Order: sequence, then C-alpha cells, then structure tokens
Amino acid sequence: MMALTLLFLGKLEDMAGAAEMTLDVPGKLALPAITERLDPDLAVAIASPDIRVALNGTLVSPSNVMAGDGDELAFLPPVSGG
Repeated sequence: MMALTLLFLGKLEDMAGAAEMTLDVPGKLALPAITERLDPDLAVAIASPDIRVALNGTLVSPSNVMAGDGDELAFLPPVSGG
C-alpha cells in the first residue's frame, strides 16, 4: 500500500486526536474519498468552507485535491486572533 500523510492544525488536531495521521491509500484520491476514511465528525469539520487545504505545502481548492503516495495533505482552520 501507499502512504498519504494528513496534518491537522488548531482545533482539527484536537478532533483528530493527533497532529498527524498516515492513511494507506491505493493510489491518488480526491478529498471526499480521503475524508470518508476518517471519523465522521472530523470529516464534517474538514468539509467546512472555512477550512483551507494545502497539498505538499501549497494551498489548493478542496475540489482540486488529488493526493496519494508520498503526499502531505494539511487542513488549516481559520486563524483566531486575540
């Protein structure tokens, strides 16, 4: 199998229970196919329109995600100021 690394920042890290998770994937997957492998509450949080997605360090539109072996997919919640 191939490994896809998921990074969770901010409140998403708390929901995921870890800052990083590795998924075994059969090849390149779109975001819905990736999130269906996660806890349902976490998948819903990631699907929120205010969550930004970075693929290998580059911000991308969630609809353009195709990630697979060796890729790093990061989920960035809005930054809260204070």
